[in-house]
Amino acid sequence: MLRVGLTGGIGSGKSTIAGIFMVMGIPIYDADSRAKKIMNENEALKQSLIEEFGPEVYTPAGLNRSFLAQIVFSNPERLQVLNHLVHPHTIQDAETWMHQQESPYAIKEAALIFESGAQSHLDIVIGVTAPLALRIKRTMHRDKTTREAVMERMSRQINDVIKMRLCDYVIVNDDRSPVIPQVLRIHAELIKRAQAV
Repeated sequence: MLRVGLTGGIGSGKSTIAGIFMVMGIPIYDADSRAKKIMNENEALKQSLIEEFGPEVYTPAGLNRSFLAQIVFSNPERLQVLNHLVHPHTIQDAETWMHQQESPYAIKEAALIFESGAQSHLDIVIGVTAPLALRIKRTMHRDKTTREAVMERMSRQINDVIKMRLCDYVIVNDDRSPVIPQVLRIHAELIKRAQAV
């Protein structure tokens, strides 16, 4: 089975593209939601996060995401520490999940595939791209946030042009180019590649 990554910058629409693959019966690993689950359930990771960020990082209800976000989103060094703690667990979880799938290929959807080093655990990476102005507009609308906040988050990811050059396939999601034909073409190629393995 081929292990495929699906990545893109904030507002590129990678979740929309993942949804199209899912409709076609391809299993999708959502790295963001799985990371949140792991941070709430993995006792060793919980202890590491408490030691690093303080006991307030958890409430009786679970991970205190707003508290953690306040610390890391204004401090690149603290964000790096958080990623250093969480990414190995997510990468391992994705590996285990991939081995359980029985389809010709399965997809790991994650914003930080190259930033986390996860590409070394994948056979192919698909990138989703869109013009910067459109990405900003989408994210502001989706997250009900300011342009400045979106730009701050974007500054912590690899430049989109560089990221797309690192990908094996690129889907343009600019609200003009139809995405379904692009997904179908890549799907057909991945099925062929999986059969050739």
